[in-house]
Amino acid sequence: MKSGFLSAAALAFIFAATPAIAHEGGKPDSKEETGGHAGSMPATHGHSGAMPMEGHGEPMAIGHMGDPAHVSRTVNVDMNDTFRFAPAMLKVRAGETLHLVFHNSGAVLHEWILGTAHEIEEHAELMRRFPNMEHDEPQQVRVPPGESRELVWRFERPGTLEFACLQPGHYEAGMKGLVEVK
Repeated sequence: MKSGFLSAAALAFIFAATPAIAHEGGKPDSKEETGGHAGSMPATHGHSGAMPMEGHGEPMAIGHMGDPAHVSRTVNVDMNDTFRFAPAMLKVRAGETLHLVFHNSGAVLHEWILGTAHEIEEHAELMRRFPNMEHDEPQQVRVPPGESRELVWRFERPGTLEFACLQPGHYEAGMKGLVEVK
């Protein structure tokens, strides 16, 4: 019985570590991505249950990756060192696909993570405990200073969602916003 448990635990560890290794082609993350700890492999939560994943591109309660051919509009989102998003409120229709363009106009790393209020708070707690955690979820983008990233997202169901930057101290300083899906 113990050997079966150990085998399952070993497989879970290998599965959880794979996205971090594959993300950078098997190389340790850069200094910028690890918060100054170049050469260390950050912890990853992959599909550990921190966010409800049914697989990349498959429907979740918050929506799923969208088809770039079916984008209804583009929304530019600025992330800055006053720990705010602009805009901090998005209004979308259920079934709408947005092309989100994130620009980090600040001097520190920022991220945009979409989820329910419970998911964001749960993920924030994980980030407090593991600040260098690697992200491997389709509803998250990390944007280094002065750079831009894009995400095409389809919002499926009506409701209120949250987005936040969960880098250490950013969420607590107010770097969050809402998405109203009607």
